[in-house]
Formats: sequence, structure tokens, C-alpha cells
Amino acid sequence: MTDTTATRDTTVSPHIDIAPGHAAFLLDFDGTLVDIAPTPDSVVVEPGLAETLIRLRDLCGGALAIVTGRPIEQVDHFLPGVPTAVCGEHGVAIRRHPGDPISRDTLLELPPAWLMEAERLVAAWPGASLERKRAGFVLHYRGAPEAGSPMEAAMRSWLEGQSAFELHPAKMAWEIRPAGIDKGNAVRALMEAAPFAGRRPIFVGDDVTDMDGIRAAELVGGVGFRIPEDFPTPHAFRMWLRHYAEVRAWDV
Repeated sequence: MTDTTATRDTTVSPHIDIAPGHAAFLLDFDGTLVDIAPTPDSVVVEPGLAETLIRLRDLCGGALAIVTGRPIEQVDHFLPGVPTAVCGEHGVAIRRHPGDPISRDTLLELPPAWLMEAERLVAAWPGASLERKRAGFVLHYRGAPEAGSPMEAAMRSWLEGQSAFELHPAKMAWEIRPAGIDKGNAVRALMEAAPFAGRRPIFVGDDVTDMDGIRAAELVGGVGFRIPEDFPTPHAFRMWLRHYAEVRAWDV
């Protein structure tokens, strides 16, 4: 999956052969930059993370982006004042530069009946929750693990007979989103333009949804890390990232 040798010692950087002048960092949010929380709105941003991201962005000539399943507005809420590009909702929405307007794909409207059914399903499983997005929605069952299979079965039944939307697994969640939307496409879109074009992407994520981004990064000469395979925890990755941003300990 990668051409790196990761370490469990968070004070030592893993080997990487991409100099900062040629690197582009593409980072997942939940489970990577922040720890997974019981609900999407209860995540906690670790002190110092914003400063680390700003230093890293400057070190890489502005080529730092957050690639997430969340809407861009939620990233801005949790990381106010952090100047990065953001791909939201797996690439449905893209802001290529800080302060730029958000560009959004034109997509089919989600059938309202699905949302109504999703609300009823969540109500039947205390601890489950519904996360609405512009182009789809997520049913979280971290607070009701026994709901995972019934949710999957119900959602698959809603999608029968159509091809415009797809069901995707995530960590303790199921997501319905438009067909063809994934983090691989988001990576490719980012890498088409400055300051990312011509650089080697370093994609870091934790979930099955991040594998598309990792594969896309590798196809253009970049690398991918995944938690916990390459780092035991999100905190370990953040310490690695801070080490790079502060010490600039790149193997060049």
C-alpha cells in the first residue's frame, strides 16, 4: 500500500522519499486528524493541531488539503482560521484555495422517502443517529452496534432498481451517496491544479472510504498511510505530523 516503513515510536518519522518541495499532503479528518467520537459533532480538536497544519501548509508551498466525508462547513467549524483546501462529502464539494468559493457537483436530488425511512430507522434504535449531507446521508450505529445489519438491509432495499446512488460502509456507519463519488476522484481533482499539480501526494486516512484516495495517490507517484496499519492511533499520526512540521526531518 505504501513505500514507507512506519514506526510505532511517535518521536521518529517513518521513512519517506518525498521532499517538501515536491509533496502534497491530503489528509482525512475523522479518525486521522481527530479521534473518532460517539457522534460527528462531538469530536475534539487536539491543542496545537491548527498550528501544525499551518506550518505544514507553508512548508509544502500551500499543498495541503483535507479530504473528508463531512461537508466543508463542518471542517471550517472545527478548524477555524486554518488555511487549507478542502474536499467535502468525498469530493462532491471542493474549495481549492483558502477563501475561494466552494464548487459543487450537480447531482440528482436524494429521494425524500429515503430520509423519512432513515429517520424512522434511527428512532427504532436508541443510540443510532442520522447525519444529513447535501448529496446523501449517513446512518451511524456506534451507539447501537446491533443496528448495523438491520440498517444495511433496509438501505440496500431502498437502493434496489436504481443506479444513481450507492451504499458505502464506514466505521460503525452506512452511507448513501451519489454513484461515482469517492475520495479517489477528489484526489484526482485536487492534483489537476496548483499548488498540487506536479507534486507527489501523501494521502493519510483510517477508513475503508480512504482506500480510494490512497490508490489515487499511488497512481500518480505518491504514497498512502492508513491508521492503524501504519500508525497505531490518530494521536500517533498527529505526533508524526507535528514532528515533520516542526523539525522538517525529511529523508531527502
